[in-house]
Amino acid sequence: MQIWHPVQKERPLQNQPSGTRKCPPNRLLFGAVFLALFGILTVFLFTYRRDERLFENLCSRLFREEMLSNTLNMHYTIAYPEHFDIYEYDSVLPAYSREGRLRGQAQTENLLAALKSLNPEKLPKQDRYAYDLLCGHLENSLALGETPYFEEPLSPSSGAQSQLPILLAEYAFRTEQDVRDYLKLLDQTDEYFASLLIFEQEKAQAGLLMASSSLDSVIEQCDTILDKASLKTETHFLQSTFRERILSLVSEGLLSPDQAKKYVVENNRLLRTVLQPAYEALADGLCLLQDESIPLAGLASREGGKEYYERLLAEQTGSSRSVPEIEELLLQKMSEESGQMKALLNANPELLARDYASEIEKAFPYRTAAQMLSDLQLRMKEVFPTYEGVSGAPAVAVKSVSKSLQKYCAPAFYLTPPMDDTSSNVIYINEKNAPSRLSLYTTLAHEGYPGHLYQSVFYNRCREDCAAARVRELLWYGGYLEGWALYVEFFSFDYASQLMEERGEPLLSAAIQLEKHNRSLQLCLSSLIDVMIHYENASQEQIGNFLSSFGIDNPSAVSSIYAYVAEEPANYPKYYLGYLEILDLKERARTLWQDDYSDYAFHRFFLEQGPSPFKMLQEALEN
Repeated sequence: MQIWHPVQKERPLQNQPSGTRKCPPNRLLFGAVFLALFGILTVFLFTYRRDERLFENLCSRLFREEMLSNTLNMHYTIAYPEHFDIYEYDSVLPAYSREGRLRGQAQTENLLAALKSLNPEKLPKQDRYAYDLLCGHLENSLALGETPYFEEPLSPSSGAQSQLPILLAEYAFRTEQDVRDYLKLLDQTDEYFASLLIFEQEKAQAGLLMASSSLDSVIEQCDTILDKASLKTETHFLQSTFRERILSLVSEGLLSPDQAKKYVVENNRLLRTVLQPAYEALADGLCLLQDESIPLAGLASREGGKEYYERLLAEQTGSSRSVPEIEELLLQKMSEESGQMKALLNANPELLARDYASEIEKAFPYRTAAQMLSDLQLRMKEVFPTYEGVSGAPAVAVKSVSKSLQKYCAPAFYLTPPMDDTSSNVIYINEKNAPSRLSLYTTLAHEGYPGHLYQSVFYNRCREDCAAARVRELLWYGGYLEGWALYVEFFSFDYASQLMEERGEPLLSAAIQLEKHNRSLQLCLSSLIDVMIHYENASQEQIGNFLSSFGIDNPSAVSSIYAYVAEEPANYPKYYLGYLEILDLKERARTLWQDDYSDYAFHRFFLEQGPSPFKMLQEALEN
């Protein structure tokens, strides 16, 4: 900072040496005016910069506090805490408590009030965008927090009981401190699961306990995910993956063999004496809550559930449309996809009489994930921007979900890398149902290129490293992220169709296009069912009647679809409505940019803007 010194006073004129010239009156006037203007300017600059500095400090403090309050989240958000001026911290796995929840709500209210006291018009453009994101996020959090017991942290499909083991298995060991942190977190898992049981007990008291059938599934997971037999023989994946990560540190010279052995022994001890009993205690506690009278039903079946679903849908999808508007949009898309499928079948009637799925499997030229990812990266170059200033693409490992978790995990998922280390990435494939080559190809596009991996790394490498950008890492926008992954998944169907054309298989190329529209139609139907169950309180029988009009009348299939959607509200719309919002944004860009429009330019805009609600993306597009 430049320091301004006061101007020295001139000596009295009568004391000046003979022959010196007096200061002309206009010069004296100029000096006085300059000092007055400078004072005004200094006050103005201080006032103008005040909001900017306060917002920067608020973002820095918020990011730091969030990192220090949850070590597991911190480890997956930043690889090297010292890069963010975090040198000393306690390893914390935060546990739920009612008092903590109320305190968190109060802190959120205070934070929002502090933000609202600032003038966003006095912030730089990037900070103003982050300001709007943060305010919207906090407002949504407060609204959802008014009815906390509608939330389900132990969902059969995506609950903590199945997610935590994966996060522990992929907890990267870059230094010995990471190993110490990991073991300290492991030692707190009993308190963590005990707090989740308390939350479920409070849900039961509020009359919002999950359905009996869902509770059965969670109890079964607790009994099988961390089984005593594999822990005893030291063959559990939380033991084998730990040894692999420890040996990697030994090979790098960061640990001695004796230190490694000590840590392996400690890991085994904590798994047997802390984590496994924690699962057992959770299962026992849930058994005591079991209520056979609670049916599987949507949010709309509970008092206040319909209103909660509206808020949840907006939060999960990032769409500002009303539920009736969303339903109308889905119906329009369903009609469009049905028409596309009919047109393809009319042009290629032989598809009705052939087992084209097995033919595609035989004709598909790529066998391994590496080959498929390589092909996807080559084909995407024409319309997807490359990483600037980076030689080569980041490394990606494709792993199989452990057999003990296959039953409870999604078909595939990508673990987002820390914001300061995007060089290594992991995609998990659930081989429970042995994906076909076409399915694996499109799944790798969804999770890898040009999907989650590409989008995540691109944004992290192009964003400016500042407080506002860091705080954005704390915000999550499912519609933006999953909508993008589905959007590019449909691109990969086109790539696969091109592959068949290149191999002289035009009919199989048409068959892949048919699969593309069928996939879209299925997701559209599932999103409609989500609205029907959680907003209109549709029963399983009503959903069965709806599905039968599309040729889905197998009772087991109907029951499975109903159960998943009922247990995972807003999940399908997060993907499909996000995708439709991107298509709408794309058309807006085409209209606004006219001759300057290209898919390449639109993709660059979308990726560089970063995760956001779609209304803000529309405003950014128009400004």
